[in-house]
Amino acid sequence: MSYAAAIDQLNAMVPELHTRPGTQRRKFSLDQVRTLMRKLGDPQRVFRSVLIAGTNGKGSTASTLASILTAAGLRTGLYTSPHLERPNERIQIDGIDIPDDAFAMYYFRVHDMARELVSTGRLPQDPSYFEVLTAQAFLYFAGQKVDIAVLEVGMGGRLDATNVVDPLLSIVTDISLDHTEWLGPTVSAIAREKAGILRAHGTMITLPQHPEANQVLGEIATQLGSRAVSAAPYMPPARGVLTGAYSVEVLGETIEVKSPLAGAHQHRNIALAIAAAIELATNHGFRITPDAIATGIRETRWPGRLERLKHGPIDWILDVAHNPAGVWALRAGLHALLGDHQPQTLIFSCLRDKPLAEMAGILFPLFERVIVAPIHAARAVSLDDLLAAAQSTGASALVSKSVDDALRLAAAHTPHGTIVVSGSVYLVGEARALLLAQETSPPESAPALKGAPPCEDARK
Repeated sequence: MSYAAAIDQLNAMVPELHTRPGTQRRKFSLDQVRTLMRKLGDPQRVFRSVLIAGTNGKGSTASTLASILTAAGLRTGLYTSPHLERPNERIQIDGIDIPDDAFAMYYFRVHDMARELVSTGRLPQDPSYFEVLTAQAFLYFAGQKVDIAVLEVGMGGRLDATNVVDPLLSIVTDISLDHTEWLGPTVSAIAREKAGILRAHGTMITLPQHPEANQVLGEIATQLGSRAVSAAPYMPPARGVLTGAYSVEVLGETIEVKSPLAGAHQHRNIALAIAAAIELATNHGFRITPDAIATGIRETRWPGRLERLKHGPIDWILDVAHNPAGVWALRAGLHALLGDHQPQTLIFSCLRDKPLAEMAGILFPLFERVIVAPIHAARAVSLDDLLAAAQSTGASALVSKSVDDALRLAAAHTPHGTIVVSGSVYLVGEARALLLAQETSPPESAPALKGAPPCEDARK
């Protein structure tokens, strides 16, 4: 079967967190994931892994750690979610996306095995979109004989499909309120779900954060006999820079930390990746040098995170901030990048399970105008609600007919200066594809640009 057929079938799946009227909310079960993995030969047991959970920063931490391991000469798998443009982005080895033919081959292997399990009553339901892709990733990593895989949890941790592995390390990034209808209404409840990735007598790597999260993580680590490792020694000095390079000591040497990932919030994610690399080197026998750590940080690629695309006199900044903590980080990052030069225009959209009013209150007052855009997602907020949120903040608001239209409106109103695109992974993914297409297409041959919408995966 073809890659196109695989994508069509994936796109037809009901998103995990989207409940259609009259249907029951999906129940997640690691037992069901384990049943599927056993049928596939338990590929997750073939390679060693690191598992990363948290509310914000998981992907940045994962991509930085994977880049370090690749720089150390290790064949490194990386599994992240969601994607910006193509689902292949989620499954990488040494920074290269899974090829289309391999993606299709593993998709149909998972699909056929799952259908057999459902038809014989060993599975009560078809695997979800995320569970299918997780199984594909495990098969690909096992087949390609990776030395280690860095796995980003989709949502929560305790019941996440990635949690069937037996990780060498469990990393917990910053925890805040998000997906409260699934994970719980408090930081403590959400931290308990994230702590589900910890293992008895294992190793947890984290940083001091919200007091409620600290307490829960500490209690559960103690109960499990897990060793807690703080990444604090790898943070910049107290008077450290907001942007640019800084020095830290790793494995007995001083290295320069210079990441392409912008924003002071990335210092925490980088510190977690450094701590994990050092643990792998000192306690698990991986040959990782200080130079590999510095090189891996410098060569990290993680688009859509305070990413700047320059188109003539317009400076586009793309960031997938999709919850209040992410929006605060974006606001701080914009100040660090631009100083007193305020960005003029914001293109914004989000999903309806996000606290729209709170996010708008944090972000919209920074801009002269806000352009609200429709996105291809079953859980997208309506344009009416987006417009009302903008108006409630006093922002000058415009409504676009599409993401393409939003980009054109923004460019027309801001022919010189900075335009920010944020609020949803789906928005940033489509906008990024359109902007990159503009860079490679002659103006006379590209009167309109059409981006394929990212497949809905409600894990972010």
